[in-house]
Amino acid sequence: NLETITFLDQAAVQVARATHVDHAKILQYRPDRSDLFMIAGMGWREDIIRSATFPTDLASAPGRCFKTAEPIIIDDVNAQSEFRISPILIEHDIVSLANVPMLVDGAAWGVLEVDSSERRDFGADTSEFMTAAAAIIGAGLRRRNAEQAAAEASVAAAAGGHQHDVFLREMQHRVKNNFQLILASITMQKRRTTEKQVRAALDGIADRINAISVAHEQLAPGQDGKTVNAAGYLTALCSSISQQTERVAIEVTAEEFMISIDRIVPLGLILNEVATNSIKHAFDDDAGRIEVNLSAAAEGELRLTIADNGKGFQNPRAEGSGLKLISSLARQIGGRVDQTSSEKGTATSVVFPVIG
Repeated sequence: NLETITFLDQAAVQVARATHVDHAKILQYRPDRSDLFMIAGMGWREDIIRSATFPTDLASAPGRCFKTAEPIIIDDVNAQSEFRISPILIEHDIVSLANVPMLVDGAAWGVLEVDSSERRDFGADTSEFMTAAAAIIGAGLRRRNAEQAAAEASVAAAAGGHQHDVFLREMQHRVKNNFQLILASITMQKRRTTEKQVRAALDGIADRINAISVAHEQLAPGQDGKTVNAAGYLTALCSSISQQTERVAIEVTAEEFMISIDRIVPLGLILNEVATNSIKHAFDDDAGRIEVNLSAAAEGELRLTIADNGKGFQNPRAEGSGLKLISSLARQIGGRVDQTSSEKGTATSVVFPVIG
């Protein structure tokens, strides 16, 4: 609401002044899109505030901050290769930046970031101040949400569902915190090695963990707390995957199906495996498109199809590790995999029963 927006804008201004920078922003995580939305800020073009988004993958500074709940500081964006720098920062001549996670009710809500167009060595003092500021802003958000939450709780309690929904939110918070610890550990291990194969393997593990994390975020209150709206989940997951590249568009068409969490997770891992492989191998340096479709197949079955318009591949190896993983995941949900490829692209389909 307007009161909350005004509060966040004022908070961004005060943080910028206290840290002596010319730009600051508050990014809110949006589970339905798996991105970070600039809900407030100062120093940016007016059309950017409350419209710009930032990726949540580990190659993005705010994304890694959010995913691992660790502060991220970059003293010189031009002297580093670890992070992908947003075009918005390049446009505003940002040289140095610092991020800290924002928590509300003990769960990651978003990211507080300060950005400087002059070279700055942000140290522990800045990080500690920003962490404290993020906690104060989080407390303010909590107070402002209290009345709305109380009103919603009274309605839900009247319907008999309040206690269950509170439990579900608490469970989601705990799961998200656990995923943050795992991703922070992976990031730490990645820093300790220079082996390309090891770093690539760690990136693959992080991508799969993200696919599982996104699924848990989509658990639906008001159901049994064990089901996910498949259309919403696939859209959010594809949004997260597409953040890896600007040259490949991912289009999602999905019917509204409620699928249990233990079945949607293998499905999401299959989508993650196929789509990331296409991004890495199907297009070379060309632009491309991946189409994802979930629809009814035979009675009691659904079909997930992931098709790209890339260069295709010849003589696919059935024993290849990627196809083995996809087949293994499909078997977990009683599904079968079909993959075809030509010079016009590659299509992978999984047909599986709605209920196992």
